[in-house]
Amino acid sequence: MSFSPDQWVETHFGPIAEALSSVVFYAVPIGGTDVPLIVMWSAVAALFFTVYLRFINVRALGLAIRHAKGDFADPTARGEISHFKAVATAVSGTVGVGNIGGVAVAITVGGPGAAFWLFIAGLLSMSTKLVECTLGVKYRRYNADGSVSGGPMFYMEAYFRERGWPTLGKGFGGFYAAALVVGCLGIGNMFQSNQAFAQVLVITGGAESIFADRGWVFGLLLAGVIAAVIIGGIQSIARVAAVLVPVMALLYLISALAVIGLSAEHIPAALSLVISEAFTGQAASGGLLGAMVIGFQRALFSNEAGIGSASIAHSAVKTEAPASEGITALLEPFIDTVVICSLSSLVILTTAIPQGLMGSGLAGIELTSAAFAWHFAWAPYVIAVAALLFAFSSALAWSYYGLKGWTYLFGEGRLRAIVFQMIFCAFIALGCMLELRAVLDFSDAMTFMIALPNILMLYLFAPMVRREVNQYIADTRSAQ
Repeated sequence: MSFSPDQWVETHFGPIAEALSSVVFYAVPIGGTDVPLIVMWSAVAALFFTVYLRFINVRALGLAIRHAKGDFADPTARGEISHFKAVATAVSGTVGVGNIGGVAVAITVGGPGAAFWLFIAGLLSMSTKLVECTLGVKYRRYNADGSVSGGPMFYMEAYFRERGWPTLGKGFGGFYAAALVVGCLGIGNMFQSNQAFAQVLVITGGAESIFADRGWVFGLLLAGVIAAVIIGGIQSIARVAAVLVPVMALLYLISALAVIGLSAEHIPAALSLVISEAFTGQAASGGLLGAMVIGFQRALFSNEAGIGSASIAHSAVKTEAPASEGITALLEPFIDTVVICSLSSLVILTTAIPQGLMGSGLAGIELTSAAFAWHFAWAPYVIAVAALLFAFSSALAWSYYGLKGWTYLFGEGRLRAIVFQMIFCAFIALGCMLELRAVLDFSDAMTFMIALPNILMLYLFAPMVRREVNQYIADTRSAQ
């Protein structure tokens, strides 16, 4: 019997991922539903910051768009990239294949009602994102070579240092950085490359594909292309993201709208079903609470609000006003979850469910692809291109996030950076050797583990962030 690297990796890595997931997602029974405590931790924070900041996610959305357009650009400000490039880089890290496949998983497990709670979670998550990105810019550091380093590890360290506990601050920062390095190897590349590979198999013959049982070949090809970009650092990544993000988002949005339009007769029934199952307790798994939990879990995994990762990219922005970038960051969950994930939900609800594709054995991105193919036989090729672009863009952003965690732990330096980048690219190939379950377990566990210390710090910094945001909005209005 021939040796299969794919099977070997799944056999040895799968149980580890499952064990880790069971610890991170420890659940307590509430109302007959097992609710993961870590999901509650993130969801409650999103609700708290939305109310505490007086629905800043709605009030400042227009201002966020103006920042992204460059209306308030300051060419003399310190930093490396523009507001638009910062948000494009961060969006490239959140808009991944989870927007295509993860939504299908949420509706399959949590029922149609999960789509409603996914939408609500996206709106609330905008406020969390504002807080962490404001802090990322406020406590960033300027390196000797002119580059910038920022993110949760720096504002964690600063909080305790300012209160006379520098060692505790270093401990918090080190824990976050270490978890970020490990986590980026799951959410940032393994899940992305796994789902992109799954779609490539669909369009190249499935079990008969030349890539069947050769996931490592596809993974190495993808890793090589990603390595060519990330070695150039944040400015190289931002340049690519500024072009790639609008193109890939537009490609998917047009395709999804076309499919929804061709299934327009099912839209009223689909929306009615979503509302009914979201509030009447008839969801497929755990009733109302089950749909809510699944919806929030998928949304938070997709837009990463509360994890703090996006604040690392936003820290590189050219600005002297931290709140300006926090406000700009409102656009990320809005684009990622409120818009793109909602369209994916409608594709499933108006095509996959009415046509009997749900429950046919398809899962993740394969189910979404089948829904597209119901109307367009060539649609799987479009999905494959979108999945590849999504996976590629996410890996670019997360390589930078992981690098900043790595240099926080081991120091700045070109050789240290290259060592991490090679490890990162190796895990891209590894992701193509694992089954969906193992990759989801590992990615989710690492993602939400990082949220533990970060959200705690967001609560501690909340009064200061509110003052910063209110003052900045007042100054902006008075200047007009």
